[in-house]
Amino acid sequence: MPSIRVLGHAFRAWRRNRRWAKHEPETPYLADLLSGSPVCLHVGASDGRHSYVMTQVAPRAQIHAFEPSSFTFEVLKTCLAWHRIAGQVHPVHAAVSDMPGEMLLVTPKKTSGRLGRTYAYVAAQPPVGAVRPDMEDAGLELEPAQVLTLDDYCDGHGLDRVDFIRMDIEGAELKALKGAEHIIDRDHPHILIEIHPRMLEARFGGSAEAVAEVFRSRGYRMFEVRGDRLEEVADIDAGVPWRDYFFIHPERAADLPDGVFKARMAA
Repeated sequence: MPSIRVLGHAFRAWRRNRRWAKHEPETPYLADLLSGSPVCLHVGASDGRHSYVMTQVAPRAQIHAFEPSSFTFEVLKTCLAWHRIAGQVHPVHAAVSDMPGEMLLVTPKKTSGRLGRTYAYVAAQPPVGAVRPDMEDAGLELEPAQVLTLDDYCDGHGLDRVDFIRMDIEGAELKALKGAEHIIDRDHPHILIEIHPRMLEARFGGSAEAVAEVFRSRGYRMFEVRGDRLEEVADIDAGVPWRDYFFIHPERAADLPDGVFKARMAA
């Protein structure tokens, strides 16, 4: 039986999803990406809000949702059950990186004293100094986290096709993508990824430009939501703490449902 705290968090997430409230600006565009029976990887699943949307716009989707936090993983499982989508969404209690093993999940404490679970990230060692370069904190909480690679996971679970990857992992993007090179080269999946320039540089020895180059070097086109419009862009905005980007490969353009992405890819 989940704890009262888990149930409270899960109820708020479940209610928000049912009301289609507080979704990120990129969320409505999932309907222009997914149709049929897509195989989706939701990396950094949190309470499952994007997994829920995927099941609504593509009711036959099969989703693998990765979440390393023990607390949030219980919230995720509870939300899936309440939404009655546990048959479509397979929760995986793990983080994703470039090699399997065990790391630490670092969760900042906000200055209010509450844990900033949405700002948690994996690290080999506890951070020295500020927990993150892009927020003020009042300490941290550590817990061990199992780590896997997406290539190994797909191989081990017989996933011979991946259609879509949603990734929001607080700076570990480049390492996670390195561990997914085989499925990216094999399938050219559609990607929605939140890129964290400051975290990439300060905590992971990477850069936002290197993340974009993973896709540009493979022929992907990059899009960003600006106001109420989807715009094709050439560069990452490294001056913001984080921002979401879509990456679409021309070879998969014919698979897109009718909508803004299909129109933009044809332009």
